[in-house]
Amino acid sequence: MAPSLRTRLGAWCAAALLAAGVLVGAGAPAAHADLQNPRQDFLRAATGGLFLHWGMRTSPGYTSCSAWENAVVAGGWDPNYWVAEAKKLHTQYIVLATFHSRLGYARPWPSAIPGSCDLSGHDFLGDLIAATNAAGMKTILYMTDDPQWNAEGLPSGQSWLNSSAYSAYKGHTVDLTTRDGFGEFSYDNFFEVMNRYPDLGGFWIDNDNQYWLDHNLYQQIYAQRPNYTISNNNEDTPIMDMISNEQKTGMTPAYDYPQAVYTAAPRLIEADFKLPTNGSWWYTGTDNAVDYQLTLGRLVTNAGSSIKALMAETAMVNGKFPAAQAAFNNFANTYLNAVWESIGGTEGGGYMYGGLDPGFWNDGAHGVTTISKTNPNLHYIHVLTAPTTSTLKLRDNAYRIAQVTNLRTGAPVSFTQSGGWLTLTGLSNWDQYDTVFKVVTSGRAGIIAPGGYTMSASASASGHPASAAADGDYTTYWDATGATTVSLRFDLGSAKAVQYIGINQREDSTVYPASGSARINGYKVYTSPDGSTWTQVKSGTLPNARGVQIIDLTKVTTRYVRLEKTSTQGADQLRVDEAWIGSDYATPGSVAVPGPGLLEAETPPALCDGTIDSNQAGYSGSGFCNTANAAGAYAEWQVDVPAAGTYALTFRFANGTTADRTSTVAVDGTTVATPAFAPTGAWTTWATTGLNTTLTAGVHTIRVTGTTAGGAANLDYLNLAAGGPPPVDYQAENCTISGGVVESNHAGYTGTGFVNGDNAVGAYLECAVTGPATAVTIRYANGTTTDRPMTVAVDGSTVATPVFAGNGDWTVWGSVGVPISISSGTHLVRLTATTANGGPNLDRITVG
Repeated sequence: MAPSLRTRLGAWCAAALLAAGVLVGAGAPAAHADLQNPRQDFLRAATGGLFLHWGMRTSPGYTSCSAWENAVVAGGWDPNYWVAEAKKLHTQYIVLATFHSRLGYARPWPSAIPGSCDLSGHDFLGDLIAATNAAGMKTILYMTDDPQWNAEGLPSGQSWLNSSAYSAYKGHTVDLTTRDGFGEFSYDNFFEVMNRYPDLGGFWIDNDNQYWLDHNLYQQIYAQRPNYTISNNNEDTPIMDMISNEQKTGMTPAYDYPQAVYTAAPRLIEADFKLPTNGSWWYTGTDNAVDYQLTLGRLVTNAGSSIKALMAETAMVNGKFPAAQAAFNNFANTYLNAVWESIGGTEGGGYMYGGLDPGFWNDGAHGVTTISKTNPNLHYIHVLTAPTTSTLKLRDNAYRIAQVTNLRTGAPVSFTQSGGWLTLTGLSNWDQYDTVFKVVTSGRAGIIAPGGYTMSASASASGHPASAAADGDYTTYWDATGATTVSLRFDLGSAKAVQYIGINQREDSTVYPASGSARINGYKVYTSPDGSTWTQVKSGTLPNARGVQIIDLTKVTTRYVRLEKTSTQGADQLRVDEAWIGSDYATPGSVAVPGPGLLEAETPPALCDGTIDSNQAGYSGSGFCNTANAAGAYAEWQVDVPAAGTYALTFRFANGTTADRTSTVAVDGTTVATPAFAPTGAWTTWATTGLNTTLTAGVHTIRVTGTTAGGAANLDYLNLAAGGPPPVDYQAENCTISGGVVESNHAGYTGTGFVNGDNAVGAYLECAVTGPATAVTIRYANGTTTDRPMTVAVDGSTVATPVFAGNGDWTVWGSVGVPISISSGTHLVRLTATTANGGPNLDRITVG
């Protein structure tokens, strides 16, 4: 992705074109991609991608196509190496840039179209597509529109492009060194690729070509391959699915990449940047260093703004990465594993998805927040620059804070909440790259619902009225036009308490450079009892910052509120996604105590006196409790028992030592048993131990405490069931299989293997189980990005159709629980695939 000499749209121009719904280029019809479309699902589920600039001019460089192809093969190129490295970076797709203007225009596939280098005996693109698809990932192909570098690196009079051969193929004269001629040549290659590779993820365009626009290329791609996505570099072209933002630098802090992004969610947005600190996008023979803090900071801040991080590494001719990049990948693999729940499966906090306040905090601290896609009460605070004190303070954004823990260690964090602020205290041992706090909330409070007031404004652009600023919909917005002074008015319908104003200004202008920012600088706030007589109650300035902004007021009871912008940060083009009135500040909440069932050791209100780890395969949920190596170290659960009676407690654990990890089991402080937690043979081999105890109705605390210097065993979960025996595991490989095979090629399974069902509707697994039981827990792996639902039937009657979501890797195992009700005796539990993809890989079912 070399810097080209073409003219690119500036931020303000791109935003204007997007709003107008036009394509760049005279005569092109207005066109839009769907803002959201099923073809985008893999990108929306992704955190990022691996960007590979790799071609004929990769050092040492080749002028012969066959010599380059032979060198790649002789060097041992293997697409699975790229897949493995991409997984270390926790990315979900690979963008291959070989047909590149600065790399010799080589096509990494055998082409029937003459005009530039193509392969004669191999298919690098096809092999990569097969490797990524097998790993549940996608390959995206880079395509250039730019012929201007056609002679770079060659003797005078020579070109990487063969106009005469292509002209003979087409039957008319075509000059490939012109934009129009190259546009025709590349246009033909788009269709050849579509015909050859139906499973490609799509195209990454660098950049528009008039020939393509005149021939409606993008519309034809969507029509011929509705599963393909299209991304564009640096131009927010409306018909394309995603805009990528190239190598943004100069902001403070340097890692806060989103400051330079000018597109608003839910538009798909990507940031593409180089991991080597210096040098080209491709390998030039130098092993350039990687700045760990800058790279990890960029990854996290992009995740904190729901922006995909496309990370570029410089593969050598044989496909391998230079030592510095390979070392970073190995480090990132381990480092990110420990905090991945706070990045993967989340959206950026402080924007349209809710969440806590991101940005600049107290005492020099800076970072972002994320919020779970599936649990609106699960948040993460990423402190990328630590404060100079032991305190962290940020806006609570009306969330009632119930619990804060250090994500890496599981240790509780002291906090207070008042006046709209969350304050964490007693902090130390900051991670040098990213200290992550896990925050559990119990909903939001004090916000007057959007339906509770009527909006008006002193100025509004056509189609973007003031009402859009308070309709609860972040896909609509109020456009204040280019007015320097403009006001937004709230009519609350009747006199109500007003404590603060919250506002999300639209993220379609840059923070850096500030000249492109359309955000509010100076403001005034007025109130009125009747909409005619106004009293100024506040004036001040807002920071030039992304995410939610809060304007605190002295609490007042009023019907009308007016927020007036008196000056701007840079550009007079204020737009507001959502604004709201807070009637009161949120107060601390509490964590809901679950009822009987499977209680994960890492899920609040459970506590771990040690660390929540995920480095030993085979656990369920997102991790396990690794207690401190000391007598007295513990794991603790709370459970709300609906009725008095006898309950079975089953603890799943691993003990990779050769000695017992004897521990007490206490209920509400009273020891009821002292199991041995005997060695299991390896830390990746999990076993269960159980006991029965009598519980009264109500909330109980159950604690496992190590009695030796080694602490307790690694504890995965507590399964608590009413009456009857403890839960029993049934290995999938020992059950009846219809449409599937037993395999053992993906680590982390239990027993002797797992069942890989056919990719077909109706493939099933059926296990004979013994009751009574109230739940079945299914352990599975789904390395794709697509849900794989299955029906669960007991004795022929369907009781549920759980979704087995993609969990990133076929070696990452998760669990899904389904309530059932079976009596004593033998029963048949059948899991049946409902889609053409079949079900996930199935390890075992646990019935209890």
